[in-house]
Amino acid sequence: MKIKRIETIPIRIPLKTVYSGSNYSMSNRCTIVTRIYTTEGIVGECYNGDEDDTLVAIKQIVDKEITPKLVGQDVFNTEGCWDIARVPTRNILRDRKLATQAQACVDSAIHDAVGKALHTPLFKMWGGYRNELPAICVAGYYEKDQSAKSIGDEIEQLRAKGFAGCKFKVGRLTPEADIKRLEVASMAAGSDFIITVDANQNWSAREAVRFGLLAQKKNINIFWFEEPCKWENDKSGMELVRKATGVPVAAGQSEIGASGCRDLMMSQSIDYCNFDASWGGGPTEWKRIAGMARCFDVCMAHHEEVQISAHLLGSIPHGSFVELFHPERDPIFYRLFENHPRVENGKYRIPDGDGWGLTLDKAVIAKYRIDK
Repeated sequence: MKIKRIETIPIRIPLKTVYSGSNYSMSNRCTIVTRIYTTEGIVGECYNGDEDDTLVAIKQIVDKEITPKLVGQDVFNTEGCWDIARVPTRNILRDRKLATQAQACVDSAIHDAVGKALHTPLFKMWGGYRNELPAICVAGYYEKDQSAKSIGDEIEQLRAKGFAGCKFKVGRLTPEADIKRLEVASMAAGSDFIITVDANQNWSAREAVRFGLLAQKKNINIFWFEEPCKWENDKSGMELVRKATGVPVAAGQSEIGASGCRDLMMSQSIDYCNFDASWGGGPTEWKRIAGMARCFDVCMAHHEEVQISAHLLGSIPHGSFVELFHPERDPIFYRLFENHPRVENGKYRIPDGDGWGLTLDKAVIAKYRIDK
């Protein structure tokens, strides 16, 4: 079964409000839909990524640099196709992450085609360790008029929607100010609700340690502390946070390859590796990192992208939980699929159809594509 042609479709859906983390804001939800058409009539498809400003550049790399070399290749030769799609990353005059995201687009669609050809869900093809995962919702964004009541209400709403926990944004304020926000969330959550925190690389190591110790003092149980330290010295900083506070640390989403995650593990900087397959070369690279993490006794997570992460995390014994958003924050996930499971009793059931097991809604794609 050979690759006949490849189609890429960039999509942008405006959000009803601006969502702000420690040092960034988002007003659109964006992605690229990639389709691999094969000589046997099977079409592999997936959507990847969420970065607004780079959609056109990523599409051009796929269309002009990767597609001409992949046409005619055997779809089942996933490693060979991955190597071919890796070539654009050798251009040292561009942002390498653009090329790894382009590679991820085709790699994800190729795996879907393989799963469909074999009539097998990808999580079963890759190991099939579990068929459902705990689901948490990204929350705690910095709203314009945020109050203790609004924070508490948000947590209660997530519990009512069936989530097992949340990832709470911190890092924009001082550790003392953000611990007050987290304390409100923790009180609303209760002891059976998972809370992770995400500083998005905006604190110094000293500030992150201070925050972790304050959480301990107030008996706030943080499941993991994600990207607590500024990127310039994040490995040594996160090692310090782990050892000084005893709070597990998660990182890896800012890496674009296995070598960066290897260094995080070797420096004892992380307990959870949340490498993003859509940013770093696709599921092929994520699975390599998962194998390496097993050797280092590091658990795996995944930054967002539940349409991909559920299959990856469900295939291995050391996977954690999937991350979703509120429907208003991620209209693509909640509107792009004709069929997808919902969160129930804290769990997300992995789609058991062929490949990724999800059917994309052509009407939604036609409405929001930006290359009309």
